Amino acid sequence: MTISVFLLDDHEIVRRGIAQLLETETDIEIVGEAATAAQALARIPAVRPDVAILDVRLPDGEGVSVCRDVRSSTTPPPACLMLTSFSDDEALFGAIMAGASGYLLKQVAGTDLVGAVRTLAAGGSLLDPKATSLVLERLRHGKEAEDPRYAGLSPQERRILDLIADGMTNRQIGAELYLAEKTVKNYVSSLLHKLGFSRRTEAAVYAERRRSAR
Repeated sequence: MTISVFLLDDHEIVRRGIAQLLETETDIEIVGEAATAAQALARIPAVRPDVAILDVRLPDGEGVSVCRDVRSSTTPPPACLMLTSFSDDEALFGAIMAGASGYLLKQVAGTDLVGAVRTLAAGGSLLDPKATSLVLERLRHGKEAEDPRYAGLSPQERRILDLIADGMTNRQIGAELYLAEKTVKNYVSSLLHKLGFSRRTEAAVYAERRRSAR
């Protein structure tokens, strides 16, 4: 059977490189691509790929959020392979919480990426068992376990929440995190929705209480 794959990365040259690599394999077919989280959320349910390769960091969101959303809205849900340039414990935690089946650095060898796609398509996992057990332990005993709303925030949303608590405006947060002001506004709207707040002042008070409880 042919394995259908969807690619999400904001760099066109990266998408082209991955597509060329995978399509040299007779059992793998690229069925769609996207450069932003919004494009991916619109296209993935339509093409229903077996595997979705998702960049962790995107201009309008994060691959972890895309993973969580498409796995809950697409039938059958794709196996999600998170691809990132950075080794980040928070991103790994978020990926596992979102239901990702694999997590690889972009420095991975081409043959290993091909093997990863086949492993995920067959129902396997590429998440290190030790990392998974640490996440489960963190859920049992860490602060995130006390409030599932906070556990649902992406790593970037948590960083922005902390900066809101510091009194920063969207423009200042954008300068701090090298994001467009509009992108920050989208993050703020998302985290307010996830936390159940309507105003950023409520989020700031919430974040301060979390800090005090540590």
